[in-house]
Amino acid sequence: MRDLSNLSILVTGACGVTSRSVVRSLKLSQHFGNSRFIGTDICDNLYGIAEGFYDVIYRVPHSADERYSDTVNGVCERENVDLAIVIPELEVLHWAQHKMPVPCILPPEKFCRIAGSKTSLYRTLEHSGAVPRFEIVERKALGAHGFEPPSGWPCWIRDHEVGSTSGRGSLLAANRDELQAWIVLNSKIESFMVSEFLPGRNFACHLLYHHGKLIKTGIYERLAYFMGRIAPSGISGNISQGRLLNDVRILDVSRSAVEAICGHTHEIMQGMVAVDLRENANGNPMITEINLRHVACTSAFASAGNNLAEAQVFATLDMPERVGTLDHPYPPGNYILRDIDGPALWVSELKLPPIGSAVTVSP
Repeated sequence: MRDLSNLSILVTGACGVTSRSVVRSLKLSQHFGNSRFIGTDICDNLYGIAEGFYDVIYRVPHSADERYSDTVNGVCERENVDLAIVIPELEVLHWAQHKMPVPCILPPEKFCRIAGSKTSLYRTLEHSGAVPRFEIVERKALGAHGFEPPSGWPCWIRDHEVGSTSGRGSLLAANRDELQAWIVLNSKIESFMVSEFLPGRNFACHLLYHHGKLIKTGIYERLAYFMGRIAPSGISGNISQGRLLNDVRILDVSRSAVEAICGHTHEIMQGMVAVDLRENANGNPMITEINLRHVACTSAFASAGNNLAEAQVFATLDMPERVGTLDHPYPPGNYILRDIDGPALWVSELKLPPIGSAVTVSP
């Protein structure tokens, strides 16, 4: 049997909240807690560097940069990386489209292209009843006096480009005046998705696939967001309160949508996705987006005994039999509680290295 106790695991987007949550989960694992964690990141988030969560973090260019592949390849060779967990969605797209140097389990390329674009996602699922009513509207048409949203007022307006997450460009517009003011404020967005407002509860459903078989799930409900009161959409991107739950409705809608997309692309589903859903006025869960990665609360599942990151490593190692049960029960009164005011970090010196070199922090 393969020795799992001393793996070198690469985590991309290392400084981000979600990547650090994945590493936090793996450090809770009895199998992978002693692994060596190597991070790569563009290193804009200095907190993620100074926190000291990884054994080493390498500064790399953006995935769209022509230097990206060679830089990551060099890191993998230098650090003898055994496997990778890829987090930022644009990096997932890059890794799905290019041969990378170490094993990782990712959704297939055509699936990524559809799920990574809200326009493509909604159009692919438009006749399934799984997405809200919507249309893509150019800036000029939105500004026209006679514009009416497809499902009436209020409506949801947001950016829909590839990689747009966390409510970017989003607003619940109550009337035409609010909508027109919003497009003026978001002058760099050329077209918007205008969709049916979903007033109900907000969920995320993690799904991990291995060679077409669903092997691990995890569902949570979002209850409150950091600084949600000052975000025009009410959604700031990271929750302050939530709860883990078991809900077969959420699982069924999410799974059906993922597998319908793969049926459309004629691909075998692999890897981890997190499906975002919200209930419509009738209480039916509708899909709002599909993330090509974990989301930030993945470590809450690990704390509750459902370690999604550990399961992903086992799947990457082609050991799905080690993943455990498909689902995990949670007590009905559970909470995910997060506080934005973590401990302040002081470091005597912090300098960003050239791309391709590791970050070092003086204590």
